[in-house]
Amino acid sequence: MNIKNNGTFRTGSFDNNEKSDGLEQKNTTTTTLSISPKFNFLNEQDGCNKKGLDKQKSVESGICSASECEAILDREKWYYVAIQIFIPFMIAGAGTIGAGVVLGKVEKYPVFREIRALFILVPALLGLKGNLDMCLASRLSTQANLGNMKGKKEVFRMIVGNIGLVQIQAIVASCIVSLFAIGASAILNGKFTWSHAYLLSVCSVLTATLSCFVLDIVLICVIFISHKLKLNPDNLATPLAASIGDVVSLLTLSVWARLLFTISDSHQWVMFAILAIYVFLILPGWILIVRKNDYTKKVLYRGWTPVLSALFISGAGGLVLDQAVNQFQGYVIFQPIINGIGGNLVSVQASRTSTMLHKTSIKGVIPLHSKQWVAPWTALISGVFPAKTARLLLAMSIPGQIIFVISADLMSNGGTLMARAPFIACYLGVSIIQLMILLYTAHIMVHTMWKFKMDPDNSAIPYLTALGDLLGSTLLWLAFMFIEAIGQPYIAPKK
Repeated sequence: MNIKNNGTFRTGSFDNNEKSDGLEQKNTTTTTLSISPKFNFLNEQDGCNKKGLDKQKSVESGICSASECEAILDREKWYYVAIQIFIPFMIAGAGTIGAGVVLGKVEKYPVFREIRALFILVPALLGLKGNLDMCLASRLSTQANLGNMKGKKEVFRMIVGNIGLVQIQAIVASCIVSLFAIGASAILNGKFTWSHAYLLSVCSVLTATLSCFVLDIVLICVIFISHKLKLNPDNLATPLAASIGDVVSLLTLSVWARLLFTISDSHQWVMFAILAIYVFLILPGWILIVRKNDYTKKVLYRGWTPVLSALFISGAGGLVLDQAVNQFQGYVIFQPIINGIGGNLVSVQASRTSTMLHKTSIKGVIPLHSKQWVAPWTALISGVFPAKTARLLLAMSIPGQIIFVISADLMSNGGTLMARAPFIACYLGVSIIQLMILLYTAHIMVHTMWKFKMDPDNSAIPYLTALGDLLGSTLLWLAFMFIEAIGQPYIAPKK
């Protein structure tokens, strides 16, 4: 690596088949960066380092040499990664099974039968777990892996800032998604009721803020404990949070919906009061706190596009759920599973890839051990470093999905197995297709964001989990159509 006084440096140049530090380069690769004399890579990453580094040290710490990259990337053995991911993955699967069972129960509640827009609301609210809480997990996991969680005062500011940011995003996003659900339901079902609109708005805000707060506390505890135990938080935080996320969100939604439905005619002022407290007291209070927090104030201004875009993608999945729930028996049992597992696994991949880029390069520069544009085989099986985790997640998903779908079927049908071989095969097929699309999209998206100097921790996961919801709901709907077309429909016993 050569450093020039004018602020330009070159990361390396390798001829065909020439080896440098144990890495073989097949093509000539030259990367030139222009920097100002006062630029500091470490300060760009965390925005909070008061001491700073000189330019020479900043550049060298920002981009690793080939030998340093190899040492960092080989530090985690595949079997350690597998063990760390597998246990939370199974716990998260149990959570998605519970969510499917809960959704199968609550669909019979009078409020869900009366207000069809609640079904459009469900995927979007569950998707907030990916849009907001998984981003929090990815941000804190990256900070933990970079060794920035030192000093109780700074850690406390980091935690408060991130919780406040998630609460702000949850309030705004839940209000917007409730409007989407109200409008879409009015168009599809041909009727609109003001009392139902108020109820949807209040339920959406309460569910989003309360469930996100619970999940944030769980995530922070998991990340700090895993960091103290020398485990990688990227492997543990998102699956463990997801294990309770869907269940907490659905239970919160169903409890508030039933309660407010009973008083919607006689005590409508309660719903106005709740909305007023959130909009005029809680939201401004959190904004004041987050604006003064160095760790999150940039995200407060710049992190809205992926969150809001992902909401509408998840909302499209809600439209699929609203149509499929009356068309096929048992659809609501398996929909949270396929969506939850796909979103959990791609969040692990995106978080690990982002951490790898943070450790071995600087924003705008794709490191030598990875590539931005690759074929699906290269990204998922072999050819770049993130493929090591991708193929592990694909292999892990096959037995996991079989266990989850059979367990969910048994639990929802009182111990009777109604899922036959054709249904299990179709479900497994669409779940693998969904995961392959998500993992490949994650590779392209994370590297593209890094190339354009965007932080994948804040932007990639919302898009990926929302896409997982839409793909999972749609592919599962097609699977139900297919097994019905071949004369092997899934039929749940009547209760």
